[in-house]
Amino acid sequence: MITVKSEKEIELMRKAGQLSFGALMAAGREVKPGVSTKYLDDIVRQYIESRGGTPNCLGYGGFPGSACISVNEEIIHGIPSENRILKEGDIVTIDTGATLDGFNGDNAETFAVGEVSKNARDLMKVTKAALFEAMEFAVAGNRVGDIGACVQRYCELRGYGVIREYCGHGIGKELHEEPSVPNYGREGHGVRLVPGMTICIEPMINEGTRHIKQLSDGWTVVTADGKLAAHFERTVLITGGKCEILTRDAVTGSAE
Repeated sequence: MITVKSEKEIELMRKAGQLSFGALMAAGREVKPGVSTKYLDDIVRQYIESRGGTPNCLGYGGFPGSACISVNEEIIHGIPSENRILKEGDIVTIDTGATLDGFNGDNAETFAVGEVSKNARDLMKVTKAALFEAMEFAVAGNRVGDIGACVQRYCELRGYGVIREYCGHGIGKELHEEPSVPNYGREGHGVRLVPGMTICIEPMINEGTRHIKQLSDGWTVVTADGKLAAHFERTVLITGGKCEILTRDAVTGSAE
C-alpha cells in the first residue's frame, strides 16, 4: 500500500533523513586506503546510535551489518568485514539508513579510495548525475516510469548498463514500501506521484553489461562481467513543485 504522509510524519522523516545522511557522510570522510569495511560500518552504527536512532540495515532480513558496503564490482549488499581492506584505486559504495522516532531515511554514495581511474571517475559522475536528473521528474502528476526512463536514458546513452533486478522504493514507517521505483521504464507509465509520497531514487549502474549475479554469501550482488558498479541514492518527498531531498545535511541543507 502506498502511504501519503501527514505534515507531522514528514517532519519526522526529515529528521530520520538528516540522520541517515550524516551517517553516510561521516563514513565517507573516513574512506581511504588501509581501512576495513568493518571500520566504516562501525562509524555508521556509532553515529546513528549516539543520536538516538537505529541503523535500519542491521538485522534487516538477517543482514549482519549496520550498512551495506560494496567495493568495485560489488553493486549492492556488500557485507562489512575486518578482512576487506580498501586499497588505492578502489571505489566503495556505502548504503546507510536510520530509523528515528518510527520513521526511516535511506541513502547511498559511491566514494573514491585515493586516486582512481578515469573509468571509475566517469562511472561515478554519470551515476550521481543520473540521480539528480531523475529527481527533476519526481514531481506531482508525473509517474514512476518518468523517473526510470530518465535514469535509463541518461546512463545508456553514455554506454553504461542499468540493472533491472533491484530498484528504488517507497519509504516511511517501513524501510521498503510501495511503490517500486525502477531505474528503467517508459514515460507516462506506472504509479502516479502525489504530494506527500516519500520515495527513494537510487540508480545502480554498471560500467559494462547490466547483468548481475549474487555471491554465495546470499547477500552481495556483483556485476556479471566483473567490471565496476556505482550506486547513489537519496530519499525525496513529492511536493506540489520540485521534490524535497530529505536525506541532507541538517545544518547546511546540502544533499551533496
